[in-house]
Amino acid sequence: MTVEGTAQRKNARGSSKRTTAKKATSAKKASPAKNRNSGRPEQAEQDQLVQLLTPEGKRVEHPDYSIDLSADELRGLYRDMVLTRKFDAEATTLQRQGELGLWASLLGQEAAQIGSGRALRDDDYVFPTYREHGVAWCRGVDPTNLLGMFRGVNHGGWDPNSNNFHLYTIVIGSQTLHATGYAMGVQKDGTDSAVIAYFGDGASSQGDVAESFTFSAVYNAPVVFFCQNNQWAISEPTEKQTRVPLYQRARGYGFPGVRVDGNDVLACLAVTKVALERARTGQGPMLVEAFTYRMGAHTTSDDPTKYREDEERAAWEAKDPILRLRTYLEAEGLVDEAYLASIDEESEALGKRVRDAVRAMPDPDTMAIFENVYADGHALVDEERAQFAAYQASFVDADAAAEGN
Repeated sequence: MTVEGTAQRKNARGSSKRTTAKKATSAKKASPAKNRNSGRPEQAEQDQLVQLLTPEGKRVEHPDYSIDLSADELRGLYRDMVLTRKFDAEATTLQRQGELGLWASLLGQEAAQIGSGRALRDDDYVFPTYREHGVAWCRGVDPTNLLGMFRGVNHGGWDPNSNNFHLYTIVIGSQTLHATGYAMGVQKDGTDSAVIAYFGDGASSQGDVAESFTFSAVYNAPVVFFCQNNQWAISEPTEKQTRVPLYQRARGYGFPGVRVDGNDVLACLAVTKVALERARTGQGPMLVEAFTYRMGAHTTSDDPTKYREDEERAAWEAKDPILRLRTYLEAEGLVDEAYLASIDEESEALGKRVRDAVRAMPDPDTMAIFENVYADGHALVDEERAQFAAYQASFVDADAAAEGN
């Protein structure tokens, strides 16, 4: 650069100082959601999205992934998504009524969960986070069993080995390590089953996930990493998690990654089937990024209006996974009003069953928290148990004294 050019740049900076300051002030006032698409890497990657059913409900083909389903199977996917959404809505309402302490909604992610869940074989093993209500449905876990932990009456509510569906994991990302270790064990057993680990875009920044990728790649473990990229890790957008599309991270570890339309249940089913079969046949891990959207709050303790705009949600509502499949089914003459009405009736019955089951859950034994901590007991736990028992007894003594007066 010439001396003259440098001088001109200095003069330009001086003359525009006030203008620059005004722009900076204006930028500070702008909401994060309005500016979050600036330089966003995902925008350049939309052509990489695997899609078999457009947002308008039109069937399309993909050169690498295809699916051929019967009318009953297509109707089954629709039923799965409708009933899962109904269960989720009931749980959210129950939390608002004080019946649950917390709830993590899956609203908007039904296609990602049902599509991938229906791709699994019975002998495959699932490691979920705390939001995989649709996958649990596909594995045959009674929906009411999912609610005990959120009501605070148990630590899970189901036997993981009965459905090959592990207990919900609250610690972010740790289940990917569990899945990798389990998959390495499956490999040593010589079976042809596969393992799938679910996690979110926020969890992709955790060290546990990076370690899982490393171990699974090095040992060629039969595991599928299914990332539901719902665009927001609580209040942080995806571009604060990564500067490249998430599915491309797999390349650095030595295994393939693919991005699928997470609101397209057919594409999620097709891609997950391929990934699972790849794992079963000794070809190692694969990362599936389901590009979807969390329509509601992160959990019921969150307020998404604080960090994202209504326009963003409205744009994703147009890609609704249930409406998309329903439009296709109606256009193909695969459903009629009687069938749709029957699904609505079934969903209402499910809602009532969930409400009744939650309110009938017995309170847990207050001393049960100290059981099964150590196999042979522990002096510190015994001391804590005695202290807590004395604390509980103090309320009984106080009540008795009050009655005596």
